[in-house]
Amino acid sequence: MNDPFTPPTATTPQNSNSTSAGDEALRHRLHASVAASTDLLTYLDSLTSTAVDVLSSHEKEVFCGVTLIQANKATTVASSSDRARRMDEVQYAFGDGPCLTAAHEEREIYVSDIEDLPDTSKYRAAMEDHGVHSVLATPILLPETSYSALNLYSTKPQAFSDAARGLARTFATHASTPLKLALTVADLAETGTDLQAAMESRRTIDTAVGVLMAQNTCSRDQAITILRQTAITRGLKLRDLAHSIVTNTTNVPD
Repeated sequence: MNDPFTPPTATTPQNSNSTSAGDEALRHRLHASVAASTDLLTYLDSLTSTAVDVLSSHEKEVFCGVTLIQANKATTVASSSDRARRMDEVQYAFGDGPCLTAAHEEREIYVSDIEDLPDTSKYRAAMEDHGVHSVLATPILLPETSYSALNLYSTKPQAFSDAARGLARTFATHASTPLKLALTVADLAETGTDLQAAMESRRTIDTAVGVLMAQNTCSRDQAITILRQTAITRGLKLRDLAHSIVTNTTNVPD
């Protein structure tokens, strides 16, 4: 990295009882997400949304993405919003940034204030243009030649305390297992097409959610609920229903 990203620092000790209770509540919430998800990548989307819900506040907005790197190609396989995906793609365009470094070097990268980066940094300029003032990238450990990171962005500087960084590591740990399973499926098929198909399925679901948001004038979470409940009612897989919604929308005659 050419920019001086801040290395991880020691986490401030917390009250063990309150931390334990918080961890237990978070585990229950993530387990509930597993039960409600129809596939691994849908669960990862849910995980990013949960991370945003837990780490955001009235004073700061947080958004989250998950980067997967295979064969030197980076892809966002889950995100809490389109904005999070765009922030990931800024780094991919530069071929450099906190999430790529965190993934490849398997270490936490925390940019507490974008303004601390050099004035000549193109990455700094791009983040400022998008209203981002702090970035936290936490590695998601995967086997062999696959790399991943949980990427958190905030509209406020110094947005991620030691406690928040600890929570980010918890989310990264929970993201590791479904990603490993998805990669194993692809390896068993001796091709990356299964994972690619899963990512294509996720993109179709994202598009269908957008259609439902527009049709029902509702939030993303509400649209996802509508999609899931409709899939259950009709006995369809989520991706098949999403494909039907997208196809019917794009084929509407003028």
